[in-house]
Amino acid sequence: MKDDSFSLTPALLLNAYAAGIFPMAESRDDPEIYWVDPRRRGVLPLEGLHLSRSLKRRMRRGGYTATLNADFAGVLAGCAARDETWISAEIHSHYTALHSMGHAHSLEVWEDGELAGGVYGVALQSAFFGESMFSARSGGSKLALVHLVDHLRHCGFTLFDTQFITPHLESLGAQEISRAAYHLRLEAALARRANIHSTPFEPDIHSVMHRMTHTS
Repeated sequence: MKDDSFSLTPALLLNAYAAGIFPMAESRDDPEIYWVDPRRRGVLPLEGLHLSRSLKRRMRRGGYTATLNADFAGVLAGCAARDETWISAEIHSHYTALHSMGHAHSLEVWEDGELAGGVYGVALQSAFFGESMFSARSGGSKLALVHLVDHLRHCGFTLFDTQFITPHLESLGAQEISRAAYHLRLEAALARRANIHSTPFEPDIHSVMHRMTHTS
């Protein structure tokens, strides 16, 4: 749905997430913002994330590092660097502001000193709203999601909202639920406090794999 009568602000964005809706633009050059409230919603389990054999092999092979909030601007730019993107200039500026306020966060994966992939989203109480992800190298976004899910679980988060379902997310165990079911989960998550900085970020690959193996 479109609304031309409002001025988008970081505070309005947070209120929208709390109400179960999120903004999009038709393209990077579109000045209009659309509020989206999908009939079917994607969620990623914080317990029981599915690691395929190939993903486990990639993690065991190593050769990469993961960081939290080390390059939010780089992740945002990576997510927008595609032929078709909903990340307009206005959306870009407001999520940058949310990051400065401590509400938007990024998880980066690095190989050879360069960004291999990443994911960013918004945290509100014990809910994390995944906004976008990218891969500059094969598997970069999946590695970022694994490390992010592991950290969110350790910090007490209870909901990972992926907005929509893609084959990429489905391979990790993402599920599609009804709007009504999502709002119930959202209400419960907003009633519980969590902080993404309450537990130090632990990027050790073997420790993450051990925890994931024992919860999947």
